[in-house]
Formats: sequence, structure tokens, C-alpha cells
Amino acid sequence: SGLIGRSWAMVFAAEGFKVKLYDIAQQQLTSALENIGKQMKELEESGFLKGSLSAEQQLSLISTCTDLKTAVEGATFIQECTPENLELKKKIFSQLDLIVGDKVILSSSTSCLLPSKLFTGLKHVKQCIVSHPVNPPYFVPLVEIVPHPETDPSTSERTYALMKKIGQSPVKLNREIEGFVLNRLQYAVISEAWRLVGEGIVSPTDLDLVMSDGLGMRYAFIGPLETMHLNAEGISNYCDRYREGMKLVLNTFGPVPEFSGEIQQKINQAMSEKIPAVPKALDARRKQRDDYLTGLAKLKKEMKSN
Repeated sequence: SGLIGRSWAMVFAAEGFKVKLYDIAQQQLTSALENIGKQMKELEESGFLKGSLSAEQQLSLISTCTDLKTAVEGATFIQECTPENLELKKKIFSQLDLIVGDKVILSSSTSCLLPSKLFTGLKHVKQCIVSHPVNPPYFVPLVEIVPHPETDPSTSERTYALMKKIGQSPVKLNREIEGFVLNRLQYAVISEAWRLVGEGIVSPTDLDLVMSDGLGMRYAFIGPLETMHLNAEGISNYCDRYREGMKLVLNTFGPVPEFSGEIQQKINQAMSEKIPAVPKALDARRKQRDDYLTGLAKLKKEMKSN
């Protein structure tokens, strides 16, 4: 019932699903429910609440439970949101494996642990899948659906359909790979950003501006492959024009950074000057980020409907 679990609960409740939020500590659940109620009310007041139900109606769909067996009774879909710790996740799935039936989907929110490490050896492995959201899932709709080698195709299809139904944007990976897709792309950008700052090419704040007021403007609506397609007379024409230039630049990329030492200190100083690394300042900026994401999501929805 942490940040990701709360966000998932809100996403499902927005579409009228009954949600049981499970945790081992009642106080954690009480706090989570209070936080969800507060968020829903604020979203309703600002006109950004998802779904057709009121905040009060959505909140009434979410109940809490400290007993795992009771929590999953009658469930059709279980979304695990424990911390990113392999042994902890394996423990919860081994417990679920003993108490669930043959139809419920067992899904993990993990951002980088491979399904083969999470689910291998489980009796219900065919019903297991990773549904990796982007933080925060209520505001960013992408969900990466990653199967275990033994996952039944129907599990992938049912999960995909459910994610579409609750208003998320699912993408299906045909097989597992380290980092899945989103983090592989993200880490590639972070890695080159780190090198450019480390080599003194650009300041940390200007580097971020290249993304927020440059590439990010475009990538909010189209991806890198469609960008290529539109920046020439189609993909083939783009490759004919820019193939050699791309290869020339890519061959100058350095090794994977250590993400430590002097460069870390330099970037930390720049980011801390912009946003002090204290809870109050970070929370304020996160709220602003979420407000921007909400507005952007609304704009994208309006543009698509037009």
C-alpha cells in the first residue's frame, strides 16, 4: 500500500472495480486510505478525477485487509507492489501460489526483476506476468506487460485487455529482457546525459532543458521511430540521409559511466540548487510534476478525441 499500490488502487477504482488493498500493517493501510481519499478529492475539485464515478463513490470501492488469504478471496487480478527486492517478491508470490485458484492473474509491478527470476517454480506460473507501470501510474498510463517463458498467452491477452479497460496504455513484450523496454531507453538517455555533463560539454540544468524543451516536447506525442519517419520522407529515406552521421556520432559514445565520484557531486550540486534534496522541496516539485502530467494527459485525450 505504498505509492505505487495506492496509485494502482485509484486507477482500478476509477473504472468501477472493487479493490482490496493489502499490507501487513494496519496503520500503513489507514494512512494509505486517507491519502487516497485526499488525492481523489483534490483531483475531483480540479476536474482531473478519472472515470465517471465521484471521488466518494470511487473511495467506497477500496477496502483494506491485513490477511493475505482474505485479501485475495474472489479476486480476478492481483497486482503486487512490494519494494524492489527479489527475495521479498518471491516470498509473497510463493504465498499467493498456495492460496489462489487456476483463473486469477498474478501480476508484479517490478521495474527490473525478470519474470524468470520471480515466478520460476511456481505451481501457477502460467498465470504469472509482470505489469510494470510508470511512476506515478495514475498520471502516466504506460504499462509494460512482460511474460515469463511459461506464461500462458491467455494471461498476457487478459492482462492487456484489463489495462486497456482501466484506461492505461499497455505494451506487450514478446519475451523478457533486462530492464524491459522503458528502462533500457531511459538508461541510454541517462548514460549519455551523464557523459555529456562529465565531459564538460553542457551544464546539468542545460542538459535537462534539452529534454524538457526539446526532445521531450516531441516525445510527449510521438516516439523516436515515428520521429524518424516524419523527419524525412519515411524511415527508408531517413536512413539513407542520416545513416552514416548517426553511426559516426554513436561510435563516439563512451563506456557505461560509474554514476559516482566528481560527476555525481557536480550533478547533485546543480540539482540541489534547483530543488533542495529535502522532503518538503522534493514533495512540492513532485506535486507540480504530477499536476503537469495530469494537464498533459488531459490535453492528449482531448487532441485524440478531436
